[in-house]
Amino acid sequence: MTTPIYKRVLLKLSGEALMGDDAYGINRTTIERMVADVSNVAQMGVEVAIVIGGGNIFRGVAPGAQGMDRATADYMGMLATVMNSLALADAMRQAGMTARVMSAIGIEQVVEPYVRPKALQYLEEGKIVVFAAGTGNPFFTTDTAAALRGAEIGAEVVLKATKVDGIYSVDPKKDPNATRYSTISFDEAIAKRLQVMDATAFALCRDQKLPIRVFSIVKPGALKSVIVGEDEGTLVHV
Repeated sequence: MTTPIYKRVLLKLSGEALMGDDAYGINRTTIERMVADVSNVAQMGVEVAIVIGGGNIFRGVAPGAQGMDRATADYMGMLATVMNSLALADAMRQAGMTARVMSAIGIEQVVEPYVRPKALQYLEEGKIVVFAAGTGNPFFTTDTAAALRGAEIGAEVVLKATKVDGIYSVDPKKDPNATRYSTISFDEAIAKRLQVMDATAFALCRDQKLPIRVFSIVKPGALKSVIVGEDEGTLVHV
């Protein structure tokens, strides 16, 4: 299959995914591979918005942040996502793509603020939109930001890119007999206490009937496979 089944998607990337095999920071080879995957999808006519975490940068300062006020630490994490977003957008520029970074917190000298109509315009123009700084509020994760932005822009699915190729019955690293779910309902995932996203993000997606597809970002071609409707990862649905 080569025809996309989605017109507009929200891709959630963890900051840790940018590290590759490094201890922290951004691995250039890894980010270039991710950009190539996104480029392949965009060339198929799919509108792509991205929310990225900041764990790869915050990990380097985490020991010093112990005992810090939670809100302060969360704002530091938001700024880390801005740094990742800038790096991702620049890598896209070098690959011949057009990306726009929109921040939920005001830093106009660096990136433009998030304005929903403007974001929709960029997507309709075929630009990649990277949402930075989470929701702009402490105590909310970038998972929640992904669910929120996905709902706001009318995405057909939230694509949660992880280092694992889907949702399993138990931790596949601990139990070789773990089985991967091809599809699972929100209610089943809750009943089985499967950690798909944090509770706030998960509830928002469920309430908005916004499906979640969990797949491996480290598997070559996995993103395209998801876009064309192949049995890749796990689909969480109503």
